Order: sequence, then structure tokens, then C-alpha cells
Amino acid sequence: MIRLKPLPDDVAVLDQSHVFRGARLILAYVAEHGAIPLTPSKAFKRVFVNWAAEAFVWPYWTVADLYSVNKVLNEYDFGPLEVLHHLLIDLKLGRHYKGTFRLTKVGQGLVERPKDLFEILVPFFLFNVNHGYYSRFEHEPFRDWDAGLNVLNIEAENGVSLGEFCAALYGPVTRDREQQGRVESELYTGILRPLSWAGLLDEHRSRVGGLGDNTYQKTALWPVLFALQTDGRVRPALRH
Repeated sequence: MIRLKPLPDDVAVLDQSHVFRGARLILAYVAEHGAIPLTPSKAFKRVFVNWAAEAFVWPYWTVADLYSVNKVLNEYDFGPLEVLHHLLIDLKLGRHYKGTFRLTKVGQGLVERPKDLFEILVPFFLFNVNHGYYSRFEHEPFRDWDAGLNVLNIEAENGVSLGEFCAALYGPVTRDREQQGRVESELYTGILRPLSWAGLLDEHRSRVGGLGDNTYQKTALWPVLFALQTDGRVRPALRH
């Protein structure tokens, strides 16, 4: 059973979560500027997508990153924004009305209550969203969060690669390359990327090699949020 600790009063600590910070920015934008115009397909219009790309400063999804592969930015080009849009609708913090995105009364009430927003948003994002839907192969949802978090609690203290995490969780590699790649892809989209987007892991992408060479290390937010069975086995991180 995953137990979450009571949240601290220090919002700056919570702001390490990219999902939380992005949601706060969207709520604050609507509170200040009014409803966000939508396309006929009910996506955010490009003017807001451009604003969000500038404001979010999302690792590996910065303005420079996005424009390096896109001439213009649509919502589906900015994956984190697309996820947040669906997340706010699913949680009934926002709604579509007459071609716009607006805050519900619940969403409006959370603009000045960041701790409550975090408590509603981040656990739901981690444990209730089917992250496999946003993967290339539409993986099944990752279900063994308890085992995954407890392994990462130890292995990611000083940094662990995706390949090493896979071996620690499932044992020595006995799969062929194609199967191994699929298993690593499932772990990436199912647990490592959500934890990185939630600000609980720092992701360091390898400039050479494949996805399995990317490394992950726990952030300062991890022990603030999680109380895990393996806490007593964690060796302090090596700092240079």
C-alpha cells in the first residue's frame, strides 16, 4: 500500500512538480485572462499553446525543443499540455463551454489553494491516469506501483538507468532485444516518465545509446511525498 505523507506548507517544494506547476499556471491564466479559446476539435488554440510552452519551461519540452521539430505548435505537439488539459477535465477542475475552456467552481476555488490542488492533482495523475495511452504502442497501465516505487526508492538514490531499473525490478535480462525494448518502453511510459513529470525523479537523457541508457535520480520532493517500506534500506546519496 502506497502511503503519502502530509504535504508541507512550503509551496516552493511542491513547485518542483512540473504537472502541479503547469496546472497552477493554467488555472491562474484563466483566472486572470478569462476562458481559453478552443479549436473545433476542442484542443487549445495555438496562441495559448505558445504561451504555455514559454511559461511551463518543461524539461525536454522547452520552446527550443518544440520548435526544433515543429514549424507551428498545436496542442498535440506539446505532450505535457495535452495531458494537463485532459487531467483538468477528468478532475472536473475545468470544462468546455461554447468553444472555450473554463474553470469550474471547484477549479476556481483552487486558484489560491495550491496545497489542495497538489493533493487532488498529483496522486490522481500518478496512480489513476492510464499513462500507456500516451505511449507509441498504447501499453497497458503499469499496475505494480508498490514494487516499482520501493525498488526506485533504493536504486534511484544515486541514479539508475532504465535498463538497470528493469533488471532490478524483473531480474537479469533473459529476453531478446525486441522484447527487452518493449519492456523498457512500458516501464518508461508507465512509471518513470510520470514520476519525472510529477517532479519526483530527475531524468537525464543519454545523448548516445537508446532509451535504456537514460538515468533517473530522486529529487528533494520524493521523501517529502512518499513513505515507503524500503525507506530503512536507503543509503544516503553520494554528492560530489
